[in-house]
Amino acid sequence: MHPEHRSNSEESDYRNASNELSYIANYSKAFPHSRTGEVDGNSYRALVHAVDGGDPQLFELIPLGTPAGLDLTNPQAGLAFDLEGPDAQAVTVPPAPRLDSRENAAEMAELYWMALMRDVRFANYGTASIAGDAVAHLNSFGQDFRGPKEGTPPAVTRQTLFRGFTPGDLRGPYISQFLLIGNADPALGLGPEDGFIRYGTLLIDQRSRRAVPGKDYLTRYEAPPPAPAGAPLPPNWLAAQNGADYRDTDVIDPNRRFIRTLRDLATYVHFDALYEAYLNACLILLSTPAPLDQGNPYNRSQTQDGFGTFGGPHVLSLLTEVATRALKAVWYQKWGVHRRIRPEEFGGRIHVHLRGLPARPGYPAVPPGRFPQIHPDILDTTPGGLLDRVRARNLASFGNDTYLLPQAFAEGAPTHPAYGAGHATVSGACVTILKAFFDESYELPAVYVPDATGQNLQLQPAPPAPKLTVGGELDKLAANIALGRNAAGVHWRSDYTESVLLGEQIAMGILEEQKATYNEHHHLTIRRFDGTGIAI
Repeated sequence: MHPEHRSNSEESDYRNASNELSYIANYSKAFPHSRTGEVDGNSYRALVHAVDGGDPQLFELIPLGTPAGLDLTNPQAGLAFDLEGPDAQAVTVPPAPRLDSRENAAEMAELYWMALMRDVRFANYGTASIAGDAVAHLNSFGQDFRGPKEGTPPAVTRQTLFRGFTPGDLRGPYISQFLLIGNADPALGLGPEDGFIRYGTLLIDQRSRRAVPGKDYLTRYEAPPPAPAGAPLPPNWLAAQNGADYRDTDVIDPNRRFIRTLRDLATYVHFDALYEAYLNACLILLSTPAPLDQGNPYNRSQTQDGFGTFGGPHVLSLLTEVATRALKAVWYQKWGVHRRIRPEEFGGRIHVHLRGLPARPGYPAVPPGRFPQIHPDILDTTPGGLLDRVRARNLASFGNDTYLLPQAFAEGAPTHPAYGAGHATVSGACVTILKAFFDESYELPAVYVPDATGQNLQLQPAPPAPKLTVGGELDKLAANIALGRNAAGVHWRSDYTESVLLGEQIAMGILEEQKATYNEHHHLTIRRFDGTGIAI
């Protein structure tokens, strides 16, 4: 029996001055838009008709905004079924925060602060003045900001800033050890601190490509008039909403470094193969060797080792298996239920609401106040406040006098709705598999962080190095990958928090169904993201 799938009902709640449904709180990138960034209603309704009808030909009839521009990303994936584990439609997430809610305002505030702090090193969060300003502002939202807090009364601190919600997320360095360390290779004289992962006869270098610091995108609202006939238009927010393709124009630093900033992390999740971080973590755990889960049947065997079942090939293949099923489940939520607006799109709403639009040939001026549905707590333009800083940065760095959310990716958000998040759902699923196969309580023998150059790892400075566990660092890995997308400006906090739980459901469902197919007597134990334990 499938659960009830409930949206936040915004799709049918908001109307424009002509009393037509406006869909201003819903995803619409790659569709045709008016100058104010509002989607063409007929195009949007064609999408809803296709999703509800399910006929593949209906998807071919959806009008898009730019000829030869971006296509929609796989809206039929959520209509698939599986022969193992929960079907895509058999799991769900709760309604997303509404555009007119204070929680949504708090989530957008966090994203603006993340954009402003993309190039601040994690190691400097304890001293950087902008980190203190971010902490103070997010605390002004009280309980409506749902990020992690500590102390009495609970509050956002420099230690909890931009982190995940589990205890492991708050312990030790911001970046999970599984995104930094390698594994030992005695033949080559390599240890974990060298940052190389053995991949058969190859080596995976954990030093990553990174985007050039200070370079953001889509901070211009629209192309400046008059545009010369036939000349390429400069990248701009409005063209991106209509589907203009700015992919592969990112400026990348050729030097590789360990991940030290939100921009570094955002670059990682821009180009990753979707399950690669968990594959790498699994390779590290298999060669450490970290203890296997206490219920693994080969812990007790005197004559056998696991391999195709309860051994390395088993867990490695399961990571890919749950990733595909997780994607189908979250794609049903994205396209079939919620169709939530992307932060990039919402930044355009904020800009038009606060500034309006000047008159242009063929277009009258648009006065401010276009979108009164936006919660007022994200509209404060007090000098020195958050939006004033965003405007100043966009103007000083990019020459654009806007309140748009700076994007870390040249193309901005991908062409599918925000909620839930694909990376986060796959994170939840793959990390759950790893927690089922390995002893989560095992303490890592050492903790490493990047040095000042970013080229090398060094031991976490005393006093004292925190005791990090496999389970805690896996939870942190899931958060790093998911929140890296937030750091890029393409996802919301609740996209992460709800989607990792969705992925967890998928993984547990697969493990439960597979249990009856094995000859060995076994059980697998998992500490869930909410802190409760379960045995399968």
